[in-house]
Amino acid sequence: MAGRPAEPEVIWARPERAGRGPRPAFSRADIAAAAVRIADADGIDAVSMRHVAAGLGCGTMSLYNYVPRKEDLYELMVDAVSAEYELSGPTGDWRADMLGLAHQTRALMHRHPWVPGLMSPVYGFSPNALRYLEHCMACLDPLDARYGTKMELVASVNGVVTTYVANEIATAERTRSLPWSAEQEHGVRIGYLLSQVSTGRYPRLAAAFAEDSGPIDLDAVFERALTRTLDGFDK
Repeated sequence: MAGRPAEPEVIWARPERAGRGPRPAFSRADIAAAAVRIADADGIDAVSMRHVAAGLGCGTMSLYNYVPRKEDLYELMVDAVSAEYELSGPTGDWRADMLGLAHQTRALMHRHPWVPGLMSPVYGFSPNALRYLEHCMACLDPLDARYGTKMELVASVNGVVTTYVANEIATAERTRSLPWSAEQEHGVRIGYLLSQVSTGRYPRLAAAFAEDSGPIDLDAVFERALTRTLDGFDK
């Protein structure tokens, strides 16, 4: 197929448009923006070369001259939204800086709910991903640790955020699909859970509910998960 590489390559090392001919009609930024709009509106499954080409007003086959594979398109998309980070100068407090970045990541993923499903170390080669990672390393300058350990810290924090947000998004999507209210669903499930715990077969769970039966503060849980992750590197 036109534009497809004969061997593995990194999209960022490839010219903006393969082959000869007139000046490219679209930039990678144009293509990524069109794909992001589709994913934001209709989900990642709606993103296809055909839909992106239609959004740009070009033929599907001509799009392959710019983006050889759908996987490359995904990489362009992740890089495009990674540009949304506000990477101000490190404060000298590496924990505070990493917490701030984690909160930015959480907000970014909620703006683009398809992002958690595409997270991959492969996309760490993109320009904005490298910009983000270099900033993280700068924030971690005060931490007395090897760079390999610092990279593990960044990966651990991103792993916590991605897993947490993926669960939040899945819960929200399920709630929207219910034929009744979220409050009704919650009430029925809590009622069943309490009926089981009260049988005496789950004494530790009964003690846990007796200790704290109030609503869960999800923001506080998120903060604690991040703090405990950072604690493991603060030695």
